[in-house]
Amino acid sequence: MPDGLDNLFKIVISSDHGGADMKCVLKEYLESFGHSVTDFGVRSGEMSDYPDRAIPVVDALITGAADRGILLCGSGIGISIAANRFPGIRAALCHDECTARLSRQHNDANVLVLGGRVIGIDVAKYITKIWFSTEFEGGRHNSRIEKIDEIARKFWK
Repeated sequence: MPDGLDNLFKIVISSDHGGADMKCVLKEYLESFGHSVTDFGVRSGEMSDYPDRAIPVVDALITGAADRGILLCGSGIGISIAANRFPGIRAALCHDECTARLSRQHNDANVLVLGGRVIGIDVAKYITKIWFSTEFEGGRHNSRIEKIDEIARKFWK
């Protein structure tokens, strides 16, 4: 298997206080492979609400300023709910290799979400590596993504 981070991406990353420490480590990890990473998150110890931290990542993806995003909060749940409110955003909360791989293969997730208080940093790095190295399979999964997009268009008039 390739190292998983061969294809370079413009990445946006953000976190609230619950994911700040992990965010800093992942940003450095991704940059070590040559990725461009823009950080919209808080610094360690700085309090912030997760919906506010999701918006700059979502905006960068919707406008095409970034290829993929990473969001973190304490559990990953709140920030994934916030991000998934926007059309075109498919934020996937991943806890292991399987969820990371399937979120890309079947769901074409464009935002990786991690819980800074739920998984360890080595697991987070491995999930990130798998997520960035896995391609969308397309095929039968395209129609499902199209249905999601149609629902979003219907309610985001």
